[in-house]
Amino acid sequence: MTVEQAAEAFAAEVAYWREVRGLAKRELARRMGFDPSYVSHVESGRHKPTEDFARRAEEALNAGKAIWKRWLDYETAKAPAAPATAVPAPRRAEQPYATGSAIVVEHDAARLDYDGSLYRLTMRRLLRNTGSEPITRYLIRISVDRYPGEPERSNAHYREHPLTWDELDLTATCRGEAMRWQAKHDRDAFKEVWLLFDNEQGRFPLYPGESVWIEYAYAVGDEKWGCWFQRAVRLPTEHLAVELAFPADLDPAVWGTETSMTAEAAPLRTAPVRRKEDGMRVFSWSTSTPALHARYRLEWRFRARPEREANQGEFR
Repeated sequence: MTVEQAAEAFAAEVAYWREVRGLAKRELARRMGFDPSYVSHVESGRHKPTEDFARRAEEALNAGKAIWKRWLDYETAKAPAAPATAVPAPRRAEQPYATGSAIVVEHDAARLDYDGSLYRLTMRRLLRNTGSEPITRYLIRISVDRYPGEPERSNAHYREHPLTWDELDLTATCRGEAMRWQAKHDRDAFKEVWLLFDNEQGRFPLYPGESVWIEYAYAVGDEKWGCWFQRAVRLPTEHLAVELAFPADLDPAVWGTETSMTAEAAPLRTAPVRRKEDGMRVFSWSTSTPALHARYRLEWRFRARPEREANQGEFR
């Protein structure tokens, strides 16, 4: 990863977590003790990352060390190359999550189903290996925020009621085979997981030039989810689609915003399409060739259940 790519990845990570926490750039700068414009300069690339900024952003956004890791990647990228006379010990490079053009997402489809108390997310991705090495694992993220815009309240909530692996009941498949998985980060409200292209019966890596569908799913109770769902474009993606399915008797209302590294949140350019489906209201939205590091956030409220929303806190 070049220094420029590492700085861009750091800025995107900060912007991602700021959006997750529902904070404006000015508010995040205030909480970090910086000038109001400083966060904007970092996210746009006008200012390079600093260790002090990384530490304060990590603390203010409670990002499960994700921001700090991007800072370490940036520091590694800045390190001078070894002298020409140095002969490094031979080793096989680790397959990271994103290596430029190594993985392209041909199709990314998410469906979130809600039954009145439990959310279940099903993700389907068509991955293409455009690199030169077999891909043996794929990184996914699970992040929840019950009270967007109120990080202290959310942090306290998840300290008392952490997200657990048992309740998530994470499953994943590829080519009809179950995929093993390994936890990379395990925080109260944030998980990173490697989905492995293997199981007890064998291995099925994604070889150069191949495309394959993977699917994974997990569940979260509404006392931990919050009324929002965000898609962050972390790899080159050709098509992205989202479906939200809610009980019709809750009278759901859905809207959305999109942001990028250089722009504040704005309404989605096209409205979600609504349809009826077996007592449900399904809202569909899609886009083609989204920009790298773009973020699309869908939000909702249940107009037939205002008293519960009032008891659980404001939804945004």
